[in-house]
Amino acid sequence: MYRVIVLIINLIAALSIGSIFQSNVVLNIEVPNEVVAGTEFDVQVKIQKGNLESFSRLQHTFPAGLTATSYISSNADFTFDEKRVRFIWLRLPSDNEVTVTYKIKVDERLKGTFDIQGKFSYIDENERKSVSIESQPITIIPSPNIDPALIVDINDFEKQVVPYIPPATSEPQMACIRQKPYPDKTGDGYIVNILVNKESKQKFAKIEESIPSAYKAVNIDPKEAIFTFREKTAKFLWMNLPADPYFMVSYKLIPVLQASAPPQLNGKFSYLEGEKTMSIDIKETDMELASLTPGEINSLILSLSSPALAQTTEQTRVVETLSQEKPVSETRKVRPKEPETNMSYMLEPENGVYYRVQLAAGHKAVDIEKYFRKYNLDKEVRKEYHEGWQKYSVGSFGVYKDARDYRIHIWNTTIINDAFVSAYNDGKRITVQEALMIADQRWYK
Repeated sequence: MYRVIVLIINLIAALSIGSIFQSNVVLNIEVPNEVVAGTEFDVQVKIQKGNLESFSRLQHTFPAGLTATSYISSNADFTFDEKRVRFIWLRLPSDNEVTVTYKIKVDERLKGTFDIQGKFSYIDENERKSVSIESQPITIIPSPNIDPALIVDINDFEKQVVPYIPPATSEPQMACIRQKPYPDKTGDGYIVNILVNKESKQKFAKIEESIPSAYKAVNIDPKEAIFTFREKTAKFLWMNLPADPYFMVSYKLIPVLQASAPPQLNGKFSYLEGEKTMSIDIKETDMELASLTPGEINSLILSLSSPALAQTTEQTRVVETLSQEKPVSETRKVRPKEPETNMSYMLEPENGVYYRVQLAAGHKAVDIEKYFRKYNLDKEVRKEYHEGWQKYSVGSFGVYKDARDYRIHIWNTTIINDAFVSAYNDGKRITVQEALMIADQRWYK
């Protein structure tokens, strides 16, 4: 009997130890010992996560003078800003081990030694946990191609060096090019082809084209985008961009009124750069885009590509913005107006994490009562002044799913098809991902 009890105790202990090891998360970071200034190197992180599949975040920080780009993200959303790399998973992959890799470019003026510090945070059994990680020291060998007088220790770089202006490149830049509309073979409209060179961008992008009132737009080939045509605007919306570095979308313009001349179009392509929304004008060409070779496409992109205009730092705005204003010219700087003195509809901060549904945003304030009356909303619209924008939202939801459902209600009962969920913590705007992690809530499509 004694031996049986001992065996049972040992079995329970073995099962308990196995369970502990299964729930443990182990991180391993691989970096080189030395790098040459002006070159790139890989940072690889292996996460042994066992059965963990919760909302998770991997974050790394390192000194100024280093820039990061994603290489292998394992279905995470990758961002880099303010000397910080973040990989965010709404749900981790099912594999027991997850590997992410990103590249770090070392400014050519650097020397010295640094390390990469980070933390992997996750939810396990309704408890927030984290694992810290630090790389071995990495030594920067000064570049032989730069004047020694310009070389700076990496720990002093941020204080001593003026912003770096990168040299001109012969590589194709981010670009969006429209072929001049041409008559359809059936003779009942015009075909519009738009070429997008997306470089390495993967997430959240859109094309918006203003359509003359004499025409309606009909989808032909959206290239995995959601196509809509409302209020004289044709829109292609991607949550995940196609894998190819460049691709072409097409739509057709069908006359609804008598039109004596070919349609004149203007539009923008918007995408995410880190946590900033960037926009570029769509250029037009007489070339037949579908017949161009890859070399000819690259030459065309180089000749027509233009720098992007940063519009806002709010990540979701690239895919879910609703602005009733006319597009702002890139050549004209807009001075944001100060908040109105009328406080009757101002948004007041609340305690803890909560969500609202944003309806619109613009640089010019509107009369809330008159402007939103036509939508017959069942909740009061409030406004806030945030990062140079007047933003208008409704509701206050403690659970993300309730806010998501109300957003869908707005989509279904009004013409506002771009309403989206915004998140707050003690009155301060944060990303929805951060709110979900703080409040330990699930994400819902």
